[in-house]
Amino acid sequence: MSTRDTTIPVGRWRNLGIIAHVDAGKTTLTERLLYKTGTIHRTGEVHDGATTTDHMELERERGITIGAAAVRANWTPEGGLPHRLTLIDTPGHIDFAIEVERSLRVLDGAVVVFSGVAGVQPQSETVWHQARRHGVPLMAFVNKMDRPGADFDATLVQMREKLGANPWVVAQPVIEGEHIVGLYDLVGERTWLFDEKGAPSITPWTDAERAMHANARAELVAAVADKDEALAELWLAEQPIDAATLTAALRRGTLAGIGQPVLPGSAFRNVGIEPLLDAFVAYLPSPVDRPSVVAHTDKGDVQVAPDANAPLAALVFKVVNQSHGPLAFIRLYAGRLNVGDAVWRSGTDRTQRIGRLAVVRADDTEAVDTAEAGDIVAIMGWKDVATGETLADPHHELRLETIQAQPAVLSWRLSPERSADLLKLGNGLARLAQEDPSFRVSTDPETGETLVWGMGELHLEVMVERLRREWGVQVRTGSPRVAYQETPARPSGPIEGKLAKQTGGSGQYARVVLSVSPVEGDANRYEDRTTGGVIPKQFQAAVQKGAEQALLEGPRGFPVVGAEVVVLDGQAHAVDSNEGAFHRAAQIAVKAALEATGTVLLEPVMRVSVTAPGVAVGDVLGDLQRRGGQIVNLTDKQERTEIEADVPLAQLDGYSTALRSLSQGRAAATVAFHAYRPAAVQEARKQA
Repeated sequence: MSTRDTTIPVGRWRNLGIIAHVDAGKTTLTERLLYKTGTIHRTGEVHDGATTTDHMELERERGITIGAAAVRANWTPEGGLPHRLTLIDTPGHIDFAIEVERSLRVLDGAVVVFSGVAGVQPQSETVWHQARRHGVPLMAFVNKMDRPGADFDATLVQMREKLGANPWVVAQPVIEGEHIVGLYDLVGERTWLFDEKGAPSITPWTDAERAMHANARAELVAAVADKDEALAELWLAEQPIDAATLTAALRRGTLAGIGQPVLPGSAFRNVGIEPLLDAFVAYLPSPVDRPSVVAHTDKGDVQVAPDANAPLAALVFKVVNQSHGPLAFIRLYAGRLNVGDAVWRSGTDRTQRIGRLAVVRADDTEAVDTAEAGDIVAIMGWKDVATGETLADPHHELRLETIQAQPAVLSWRLSPERSADLLKLGNGLARLAQEDPSFRVSTDPETGETLVWGMGELHLEVMVERLRREWGVQVRTGSPRVAYQETPARPSGPIEGKLAKQTGGSGQYARVVLSVSPVEGDANRYEDRTTGGVIPKQFQAAVQKGAEQALLEGPRGFPVVGAEVVVLDGQAHAVDSNEGAFHRAAQIAVKAALEATGTVLLEPVMRVSVTAPGVAVGDVLGDLQRRGGQIVNLTDKQERTEIEADVPLAQLDGYSTALRSLSQGRAAATVAFHAYRPAAVQEARKQA
């Protein structure tokens, strides 16, 4: 079956992500969704390393998702019209948070997968709040309801308490013995049962069954009516609420972000997959249901509506280098894109022709000739494209908001085992940095060694392993380095920076007076308060660039954040002043101001989430506290305990090995960047 169906109108498209905590069952769920839609003809398992979306060899070996994978499928709901789904299965591991971030940036809706046994886990909270920040309408699937200890109601309670969610239970589990065998559909008033192979049968409720579920359905109707005026009127007038009326109200509330429909199921046992696909169609938005996006032009900001007849506006949200060449995944927000079109690229500020377009099914591609607003497709063959670039009509140049990557917090020294591999290492690192904006490559100015920066140990391990497998480079890794930062300790007062070299011939003259002060947050601010042209207009940009460059390295040798630079005065010479002189004078002034203020050393603090058996909890807590950790949360769950602590990254060297030893291999941990905080006194002394 072709994944491209041009007869389906855009109002029946669904671009949705599948997001969750690591090991909640996202990839298994995606595999089942693809099988049920007929996109694949057999299902693979994560534990066998045979799933469609985890197509990278490394993903299959480790049993985790590393790169977000886009898959196209069609689905016709029970008694409805065909719909087109574009599913993106994202990683759950925090080291690959950029994959979730850029996927959410371009998706219209998302389903958050929770484990019915573990409930709302730390990374569930992270991805939930990421999605809310992007305004993405959400629904939830409580997976693993076949496992001993699964508790649907407890997960709902945690959704309310931990996420501030408003879950609308549209289906309840049918449990026989310890296993889920079906769903009670509270909206359609019917029961879904699944046989051992996952084949469904649907039975409308009898009067007796309707009475049995009356309270649960009434609770759902009341909860939705509380947020929906049209439904509330019918509810208060005691009018019967049929399935179509309730579905419409649920859809309105979901699109507005007021509530989230929730269904139970078991992806592994093929229970609840068809009702979930129906729910995607019923409750999640099409591209035309989403609000306009903001774009920047030379004449100011404009709103870009999802209109295929408008000028082109598309965002490159992911770049992948596959065996048959590079793929640049794009989301079209407006206009049309055809093979052969010349488009303007914000990254190069020039036009480039589209050679080939494709719809992607994991590592498979299907060529297409055209795409329009709402489409997610890939451009094949562009080698120098970067994540976050805008593609636009050459006659209507605009820039969409780019994709922000978190700052890298850990670096390793890297060198090839054979000097002959130096060129291959450089090419491999350049390609990896192009694919992943949270992975950075730099050079140690003192030793000339290559440094790679990432979001954590697992992130860097995977990148090094990819260098070995995909580029054939054996590398040696050196001791880790933590990404410290500095911030001004106090306001500086006015400080002068002056460059005066006037000893005959063309000279260099510039004088800049400025102050540096600490401000809230990690962004730097710049303001020019000079008047009367004391710094001529043509040199003002050079002053700003000089100040910004000076903040790249503070007195302790680390980037300066949370600083406000205010330019107060200046002086120019009619002949000897130029841009270079003002650039240098601003640098001198900022560096002098930072010496005057002194700086506070900031270190990355990680949120460590440990799940440990009860017998190991005391040892795990003691070890975290010895590492300078602050315990944030402690939750008992049957035989296991969840511990959350904030620990300085510098103290986490070798933590995975230590945790295995403390718990006889029975504890598991995830480590996520949390915040920058003032470094511990002894660490500050050591770094000063």
